[in-house]
Amino acid sequence: MTQVNMQQVKELRDRTQAGLNDCRAAMVEAGGDMEKAVEIILKKGLAKSAKRAGAVATEGLVAARVSEDGKSGVLVEVNIQTDFAARNEEFQRFAQTVLEAAAKAKTGADLGAEPVPGGAGTIEGARQALVGKLGENITIRRWERLTLDGPGRVHSYVHMGGKIGVLLAVRAGNDAAVKNAAFEKFVDDTAMQVAAMAPQFVGAGEVPEEAKQKQAEIFASQLAEEGKVPEKARPKAIEGKVAKWLKEVCLLEQQSVLDNDKSVEQVRAALAKELGTDITLARFVRFERGEGIEKPTGDDFAAEVAKMASS
Repeated sequence: MTQVNMQQVKELRDRTQAGLNDCRAAMVEAGGDMEKAVEIILKKGLAKSAKRAGAVATEGLVAARVSEDGKSGVLVEVNIQTDFAARNEEFQRFAQTVLEAAAKAKTGADLGAEPVPGGAGTIEGARQALVGKLGENITIRRWERLTLDGPGRVHSYVHMGGKIGVLLAVRAGNDAAVKNAAFEKFVDDTAMQVAAMAPQFVGAGEVPEEAKQKQAEIFASQLAEEGKVPEKARPKAIEGKVAKWLKEVCLLEQQSVLDNDKSVEQVRAALAKELGTDITLARFVRFERGEGIEKPTGDDFAAEVAKMASS
């Protein structure tokens, strides 16, 4: 049996953050070879991570990065199981590594298959190793890129330490307008509007007819269920409800959160007039951490204690 000393065990632990007993066993199994011992620890970590792959990860963070020229930006969501683990420095660094990989990847690429920027292996390999180390499932849920040609700017806004992230692309008629402080303020304010009010479309012209029809059917069913509006008057009432719904889901139609007397479109038009050039909201992307993920529900604490007592 290979003899190992505590200095070797300590070094392995510093490199892998694995437990002392695991490090000692790995060094013995590796015959004292440090690199082989690291590989053994990682492989054991990967085995553990496989068992956790089914665990639902709803915490984590949304992160954004915009290129230096302001013409491109990426938004990523990286999830982990608990809020406590989401604050772990290693998880935070991993999320930034994923963001850096996204900035270098081709649009639509599988980030897991991308190489670790400035390091060895793939993002997926790094993810699995971190799962083994932290003991929680980690998922790279989604990412998206916005790009802009010609005068304009891609802007990012991240709210509440990564709970909500926004990318917004705004076009201008000339480069001078882009450098104007009023343009910069409008872009930043509008990104915050997207974060706060969660629009689904830029303008009413983007809303598919099927979506409008679906909402009309929902409103029709609601009115029929309530029975307060006469049947003959319902088409007009449905039309009004759809119009109100469009103002809620379309960014340009929304009431400005910073200027309650104006819509976002009115603020945009006023800025365009002030700068003497066209200002166009091209596109936005909004990620909210964990949205759409069904969180598992289990026994409450009292039920768990009762279950333990009866077992």
